[in-house]
Amino acid sequence: MRRAVELAASALGRTSPNPVVGCVILGADGTVVGEGFHRGAGRPHAEVEALAAAGERARGGTALVTLEPCAHQGRTGPCADALLRAGIARVVYAVPDPDPVAAGGARRLRDAGVEVTGGVLRAEAERGNELWLTAVRRGRPCVTWKFGGTLDGRAAAPDGTSRWITGPESRQDAHALRAAHDAVLVGSGTLRTDDPHLGLRHGVTGSPPLRVVLDRDGTVAPHARVLDDAAPTLLVTGPHTPEPVLPHRHEVLRVPVTEGALDLAVLFDRLWARGVRSVLLEGGARLAASCVAQGLLDRVVAYVAPVVLGAAAHPVLGDFGASTLLAGLRLKLGEVTRLGDDVRLLLRIRELPGDAPPGPACGAGRTAEGDVA
Repeated sequence: MRRAVELAASALGRTSPNPVVGCVILGADGTVVGEGFHRGAGRPHAEVEALAAAGERARGGTALVTLEPCAHQGRTGPCADALLRAGIARVVYAVPDPDPVAAGGARRLRDAGVEVTGGVLRAEAERGNELWLTAVRRGRPCVTWKFGGTLDGRAAAPDGTSRWITGPESRQDAHALRAAHDAVLVGSGTLRTDDPHLGLRHGVTGSPPLRVVLDRDGTVAPHARVLDDAAPTLLVTGPHTPEPVLPHRHEVLRVPVTEGALDLAVLFDRLWARGVRSVLLEGGARLAASCVAQGLLDRVVAYVAPVVLGAAAHPVLGDFGASTLLAGLRLKLGEVTRLGDDVRLLLRIRELPGDAPPGPACGAGRTAEGDVA
């Protein structure tokens, strides 16, 4: 199963709106006879790839898969049926499928006389498929806020300079994090201040994510770097903003303006409808605060540098309405990693593993108690 988790991770960032899934087939004698992973929507599922590699050696054997085999006829057939046709005698899976459309494969297999065991290495498999699982359980894209900051929570010096607070190891890791997400989101303030490119650099390969730029008033300059041809860009504007002139690869998405700001909940609903299951929020402080206040944040990846800038510097997070300690957003510490002189923290709004329905939104006036992610 641990090998299946590794296989699943090899396609991270390339399978949406589908999950990452890995599968290992053991022959009747217990030896590995086939491996596979899902490579993208419309491509064979992990079980089908592994069965194709195993051939007749799969008959009477065991399939180990990171996610419960699907029972759904979509662009590909149900994996439960493929396992039955191959003569698999035992199926071991890590995580039950939370998607009501695709779930039910374990029951179908049991009804056909296959021995089925669930929950094996569930925690590891949950983390490997965390972005998709969180999205399906929430019914919107999983939102990760990424920032690089100082020990005292500052994103830039008083004069606005921020390159480079963190070291090269952190910057490379941040681009790998970007590559694992379907979309990267910034506000117009970050766009005007930093003119970010939002592509993949520092030796990170793969398909760059969809670049999503909030531009309520249509102020993005036509020569902004996010409008080059390195990746598609979605320019999000208000309903009455003049139509911008964009290169053919890019699009405009209009969403309502609520209390003077673009409605983020509507934006995430529209992104979900486009097949986006994960969004990396990269800037800036006000946009991150809005996500916190509206309960739209799921994870935080913080790159903390051994630097102190003081109160006059720019904070990593704006005001989201927390006037007391109890009103603050209390996160669950997941992982701590040293990257050169920096420390990378992965924090979650809720703990893994689990499959409980969402609780109350976390934000201003609430603590981070609630369901698992």
